[in-house]
Amino acid sequence: MTEYVNVIEQVEYEVKKVIKGKDDVIKKVFMAILAGGHVLMEDIPGVGKTTLAVAFAKTMQLHYQRVQFTPDVLPSDLVGFSMLNKQQELEYKPGAVMCNIFLADEINRTSPKTQSALLEVMEEGTVTVDGNTWRLPTPFFVLATQNPITSIGTQMLPESQLDRFMVKLSMGYPTVEQEIAMLKQRQGQNPLDEVKNLISAEILEEMQIQVQKVFVNDAMLAYVAQLVEATRKEERLRIGVSPRGTLSILAMAKAAAFMEGRDFLIPEDVECVFVDTTAHRVLLSEKAKMAHKQETEILREILASVAKPQWKR
Repeated sequence: MTEYVNVIEQVEYEVKKVIKGKDDVIKKVFMAILAGGHVLMEDIPGVGKTTLAVAFAKTMQLHYQRVQFTPDVLPSDLVGFSMLNKQQELEYKPGAVMCNIFLADEINRTSPKTQSALLEVMEEGTVTVDGNTWRLPTPFFVLATQNPITSIGTQMLPESQLDRFMVKLSMGYPTVEQEIAMLKQRQGQNPLDEVKNLISAEILEEMQIQVQKVFVNDAMLAYVAQLVEATRKEERLRIGVSPRGTLSILAMAKAAAFMEGRDFLIPEDVECVFVDTTAHRVLLSEKAKMAHKQETEILREILASVAKPQWKR
């Protein structure tokens, strides 16, 4: 595992050329990529969500496509369509998702019908058009951005789609010092032009395989299961974490261990990813809403209440 630590640091360094002061967000996006999951970035417009996604695509030399989600975007724009060719045969015309990284910009501004077209794509890695199924290139993952629900023209994503995102992150405003550094950096140049192409799709897939091989003992598996069970028994949560969420916690934690150069899981790996992988999967009860509770607040309390295992390899 340690031979990949230098590669990981180099990739993070290149992305940090573009995104200042958001090291934790960069690290967790990279974790999700290594874990083979999809990322949802929720924040106000203009804080660099799309720029972050483009920087990762460039440094990994992956083919990416971007769609600006507006009310008039159709499902066929994403998954493709069939049309008659010169031989009067139906020929498949690929949609925007036929790439390695699909950048879904402001995903919550389009119609539910278009959003639902992504469900098969995100879960199965395939598209089905007119009864025929095509597999997407590998590696494949979605980096989606969404504006807060209070923004004009937005609507909530359905729970079924939210659950398919491995992690939900927020960048937030930069500090004054970070904003000054950004202003200096962008005097007459685009920092994306300075991002180097470092790794190939093949190397990324190798790293993803190594992440899957991270050792997890029974005590750690029980710890993850107990945390999830606690969300389902929590009275302030109307819906707890789904089994898909349980798998996401473990996958992200294994990626966290890999990025630290370890081939085994420890409780701290689970702790650092638990809230980010579960907050978008749970729903508050009416009583919790009236008490102005936040999902992240309740999940941190659950994390503190469940005893950590005494780790033994």
